[in-house]
Amino acid sequence: MTDAVSIQGFCPSRFSGLHDAFGANFAEAPEGLNELAARFSVCLDGEVIVDLWGGYADTGRTQAFTADTLVPVFSTGKAVMALLLARAVDAGALRYDQPVADLWPEFAQAGKGGVTVAQLMSHQAGLPGFSQAVEPSLWFEPEAVTARLAAQAPMWPPGTASGYHPVTVGYLANHLFQLATGRTMGQALREDFPELYLWIGLPESEHGRVAQMRKPAAAPSLGPVDPIKQAAFLDRGSAPGGRGSAEWRKMEIPSANLHGTAAGLARMLGVVATGGQLDGRTVLSSEAIEQLTRERIHGPDKVLPYDISWAAGLMRNTGLHVFGPGERALGHYGWGGSMAMADPERGLSAAYVMTRQSPHLIGDPRPRRLLEALYAAL
Repeated sequence: MTDAVSIQGFCPSRFSGLHDAFGANFAEAPEGLNELAARFSVCLDGEVIVDLWGGYADTGRTQAFTADTLVPVFSTGKAVMALLLARAVDAGALRYDQPVADLWPEFAQAGKGGVTVAQLMSHQAGLPGFSQAVEPSLWFEPEAVTARLAAQAPMWPPGTASGYHPVTVGYLANHLFQLATGRTMGQALREDFPELYLWIGLPESEHGRVAQMRKPAAAPSLGPVDPIKQAAFLDRGSAPGGRGSAEWRKMEIPSANLHGTAAGLARMLGVVATGGQLDGRTVLSSEAIEQLTRERIHGPDKVLPYDISWAAGLMRNTGLHVFGPGERALGHYGWGGSMAMADPERGLSAAYVMTRQSPHLIGDPRPRRLLEALYAAL
């Protein structure tokens, strides 16, 4: 048990069970993962109907976690990445069935000429990491990263299986997006969605709002390790490092370093839940949403120890059941437990952020408890 935490925000009485579950995650969380700080936001038909937060923004417990506190959500940002690319498809800048090499000829090297945009976004390109280990500081040189990946041979025949690309997919997708649109994903997010307070590449002026994270007590379980998993997660240079947290925050890595709030994420995923709408404006057409969300591949993932149904950058709930009970629900989890999801059948979207990270790669028990309480009240 922990000292009582003051829960802030709003939660209508019909969702009292959700309020209780949120509080319970601070006092008696599953697996002893008691929250240090967390926020859970829910949108129905695009309107924020529940927004709860509590705890401390620093590990010393001197600064309250507030509605303005920003949290790094790691791979949960891939959901935003997927929506940004879907908007480029919707605008006609590129197509999901188009070979990546049409826009990026160098990508065709080493047998990758047939890899499509949809295959890239659904982790089928065979580039989950570097085949030869690199220094962690290389990730701070995006042009060097993309050139190296473009020249690299795929680690399995593209299109035959998925293999989660933890970091590389962000560099690949961002480079492709920039070739197609003339903007980076960070620029597009800032310019097209300033009201959501989500950043890919956080300005230094906002760094003081970022909560401190407590890393997991144990490493995630990947199952039997092979060279593919080694390259994706375990090599010394499999993730950015060596430049300090300030430089990492400022980098544009759409797959790994989005900073924002649960409310902003829930509203962004609400675009999928509401047929393309955000605050009364059409953000995506119904056709674009269908292309974004339909299954691109389903089967044992070569990196994550799960059978996954991948859409074009989103995990579909089919088989996983980590986004509530809805069969058409989908979303993404991030390192340590963060989560954003959309349920188009119910017009529902939700997001969870926290500062105490767990070893769970997908399906952290804390947001799953919150989703269970949410659906029980609907």
